[in-house]
Amino acid sequence: MASGSSDIDELRAMLLDQQKQIVELRAELKKLQASQATPRDSAAMAMLPGRRTALGEIASLNPTAAAIRSSPTSGPTLLPRASDEDSPLQLKVGDTTIQPLGFADLTSAWKDKNAGGSVSSNFASIPYNNVAGGQLSEFRFSSQTSRLGFRVDGDWRGAHYIGYNEFDFMGTSGTNNLGVSTGAFVPRMRVFWIDVRKGKLEVLAGQNWSLLTPNRKGLSPLPEDLFVTQALDLNAVIGLPWTRQPGVRVLFHASKKWTLGASLENPDQYIGGSSGGPMVVLPSALASLGGGQLDNSSNVQLTPNARPDVIAKIAYDPTARVHLEVGAIDRTFKIWNPVSTRTFTKTGGGFSFNASAEVIRNFRVVTNNFWSDGGGRYLVGSAPDVTVRADGSLSPIRAGGTVTGIEAKLAPNLLAYAYYGGMYVARNVALDANGSSLIGYGYRGSSNAQNRTVQEVTFGFQRTLWRDARYGALTMMSQYAYLLRNPWYAAPGSPKNAHDNTVFMTVRYALPGRAPVGN
Repeated sequence: MASGSSDIDELRAMLLDQQKQIVELRAELKKLQASQATPRDSAAMAMLPGRRTALGEIASLNPTAAAIRSSPTSGPTLLPRASDEDSPLQLKVGDTTIQPLGFADLTSAWKDKNAGGSVSSNFASIPYNNVAGGQLSEFRFSSQTSRLGFRVDGDWRGAHYIGYNEFDFMGTSGTNNLGVSTGAFVPRMRVFWIDVRKGKLEVLAGQNWSLLTPNRKGLSPLPEDLFVTQALDLNAVIGLPWTRQPGVRVLFHASKKWTLGASLENPDQYIGGSSGGPMVVLPSALASLGGGQLDNSSNVQLTPNARPDVIAKIAYDPTARVHLEVGAIDRTFKIWNPVSTRTFTKTGGGFSFNASAEVIRNFRVVTNNFWSDGGGRYLVGSAPDVTVRADGSLSPIRAGGTVTGIEAKLAPNLLAYAYYGGMYVARNVALDANGSSLIGYGYRGSSNAQNRTVQEVTFGFQRTLWRDARYGALTMMSQYAYLLRNPWYAAPGSPKNAHDNTVFMTVRYALPGRAPVGN
């Protein structure tokens, strides 16, 4: 019996020793697997639920940005996946990846003034209380902000290229039955460009957001890397400089922290009129310049221009939490005086300073600032670029704006934001040829459409209700905005200013899929 007991004890010790070895082998195997994980695997794991995502890289939720994030760090609308099979809308053709992207929106817009614009605000033309629009409110449902597009990624001879397209349904059909028997809204091209990068050099050509538009990350052209606010308003927030227009740009990536860029972009010598924006008063003998040589929003793409707008920008990203940039724009205006047969040329320009910083975890402070002589059209067309003197000479109008605020990720699927936006347009006044009549912008007796300031306070939230890498995501969003505009001159007995309260509510379904990791 003693011998049997000894054998059993020896066998038990051997089993315990083998079990210990198995545990050690499993631990070593896990370490080996972790060390051999591909960057793609690591990025996929980073997107699993519960992983922290970077605040500020959540612009995919924004109606003016892409619906699906292109990089592995994003916000609630990005659909996490751990393998290619989880993303049915990512297509591969050889070494090229094609990613359909987009979302379907249902937006309700309520305004306590009949200010027009539906899901966008005509900041510069809020109606005064002494007209019908100031006494009537408006409510609309709209799906026009729904968006479709695609992104193509590939490599060719050591260069990586991206083709990118987005369109929505904010175009007009040219019929008069919209809202009566059908909502026949037509597609509208937002951006359509190709970008090629090899080493430190990057070149982009096509229609895209202007290089003057503030960035969140480097000088990336991707919509989700731009700062176009989180607002539901399609015109973003007053005071933010942006356009979407054709052009060509060159970027130089000096390091991981520094990026330098320059672009040539579509010019337009603008004197007001877009979306009800204020117009300058031309000399009586040169009234024909409006809608001919100068764009008053009646001759789209027909205005003569001397040369492209030239924009330069430098971005510095010392860490993933901080972004700083400075930019400058140079413009040229040119007209021919049919009375004197003289030609006049004038140069305008401006500069911007933008910054964002995650000061504490999940709490970001942003500020974007722009000042110009002749850059009004970049403020959503809310200010004219130039005035014309009686002799036909040109004078750029000073205009600038700011958007400053905070963005906070309150929970994994909840984002809140608040911004202040403001725009200032300076006086630019002269005498007409008769020596007594005032012309230009902001003079005593001018129309109350000629604004001195437009200001906005807005806040909102975005809540992801449901998401799945294979089926998409459902998000609820809301925004409140208070707008106030003050003219340079108000006639005695007339309102001194105009204001508007707006509430947007949106339910959005975003398509599944995402761009290749690392691109």
